[in-house]
Amino acid sequence: MHLTTLGRISRILTAKGLTLSVAESCTGGLICHFLTNVPGASSFFRAGVVAYAAAAKRNILGIGQKVISAYGMVSGETARQMAEKIRLLTKTDFAISTTGNLGPDVLEKKPKGLVYMAVSTRNGTIIRKCLFKGTRGQIKEKAALAALDLLLEVAGND
Repeated sequence: MHLTTLGRISRILTAKGLTLSVAESCTGGLICHFLTNVPGASSFFRAGVVAYAAAAKRNILGIGQKVISAYGMVSGETARQMAEKIRLLTKTDFAISTTGNLGPDVLEKKPKGLVYMAVSTRNGTIIRKCLFKGTRGQIKEKAALAALDLLLEVAGND
């Protein structure tokens, strides 16, 4: 399934001459891995950052401590800022971000499987909240694929 999604993303972005960057936390680089497996991805994919720790989100992406303190690392607001900051840093047309709790324990009083993802464009940012079930690896893959599906929805309508 994700090959179809990736192929469609590649065709849309390439045909429109649009670019993409990624800021990942809980997916740990899996979105970038999927994207770079697409032949010709260099025509649209510019950069990816794995900002796993709060310090990396602050220091690399410039996420404000106030956002992390007020909403937590696992939040829609953090996902929004991650996507918006990486898009501005890399000067791309689109950016995807993910942040969540893969488990096994509750994190920030948020359950295992809770993931927020965002897609940022020059026209605004869309955030999606998902609750996935499964092992850490399964949740990670489901989150990466859901983020790519969200990108496809947004890019197809842009």
